[in-house]
Amino acid sequence: MPRLSVFNSPFLLGFDRLEQALEIAIKSAADGYPPYNVEQLEGGTVRITIAVAGFTRDMLNVTVENNHLVIRGKQNSAEGKEFLHRGIAARQFQRKFVLAYGLEIGQVQLENGLLHLEILSPSDANMIREIEIT
Repeated sequence: MPRLSVFNSPFLLGFDRLEQALEIAIKSAADGYPPYNVEQLEGGTVRITIAVAGFTRDMLNVTVENNHLVIRGKQNSAEGKEFLHRGIAARQFQRKFVLAYGLEIGQVQLENGLLHLEILSPSDANMIREIEIT
């Protein structure tokens, strides 16, 4: 039985990508590690702050893949160490955010165990474009 979708109208061209983005966002929201904040700054800029205590710059990777902001972290295993108690897990993570068209990644900073990513919005100027008929 085919899946019913609100995006299958012939008037919603290209919105199948939006449906896929919503599915990714729902799956990503279920994973709570690492914790993060999203805050609105002046000028339409958004800052994502991710708690990455124990990670160094070379253990973190930030990429934009299609319209997804992907942050990956991989810690080295603690080989050769003998723990009496291990409460700090050395684990890898991947956190995805779906970016709207036109958003750009600005400054990315690692400071005091927090990774700050600034997302810049395009200008709000209305764009009207006449299309030539050939």
